[in-house]
Amino acid sequence: MPLIVSQGLWVAARATRLPEAAGPRQGQSGQGTPLRLLILGDSSAAGVGVDHQDNALSGRLVARLAATHSVDWHLWARSGLTTSSALRLLAAQETRAFDIAVLALGVNDVKNGVHLRRWQTNYQRLIAVLRTRLNVRQIYASGVPPLGSFPLLPDPLRSVLGARADRFDAALGAICAGAGHAHHLAFDIPLDPQFVAADGFHPSAVLYDIWAAQVAAAIHAHPLTSAAP
Repeated sequence: MPLIVSQGLWVAARATRLPEAAGPRQGQSGQGTPLRLLILGDSSAAGVGVDHQDNALSGRLVARLAATHSVDWHLWARSGLTTSSALRLLAAQETRAFDIAVLALGVNDVKNGVHLRRWQTNYQRLIAVLRTRLNVRQIYASGVPPLGSFPLLPDPLRSVLGARADRFDAALGAICAGAGHAHHLAFDIPLDPQFVAADGFHPSAVLYDIWAAQVAAAIHAHPLTSAAP
């Protein structure tokens, strides 16, 4: 444990600090069936690792969805966001309706030592708030990345966080399976060097594009057939 703590402090002190991507965090794009999209999450949702939102998850996902939809989209994201702080962020936003919510949360809960049961409770509350307050009809929960494969982290810290991330991701799959209209999108992309940003931790433009393609494919696989609220 002392070694793991010291390694965590060493990584925190030496890690390259990359900013969130510049660019708009809401907009409208495309023509076709109206689609109200919310992207909610941590630094990966905020586009850390690329310079502009056009090359981040939001930009690449909206570009794909705009081919068939008129997309009204909002990005609510912040570096360091956990499930607890995501709940506070939601509470501070103006109430509005979305058809789809894409979530990117979990890494900070894993590395901050949040207890698995607390994380499960928080995630279930997030889903409930999205459904009841924002009228979200379909939820797409991005899987917790395999921290055991991240080049930035030394062993044994990498192994410990990797095992925790795997447990959290398995729990997320169970949460989505029991929630109805919530879809767990497993992170099954090998972490090739071209997929990782300069800090060794966040996605590169290549990985953001692949991630967006997977989310878009999942959204297209579950069309919104009922009338919007």
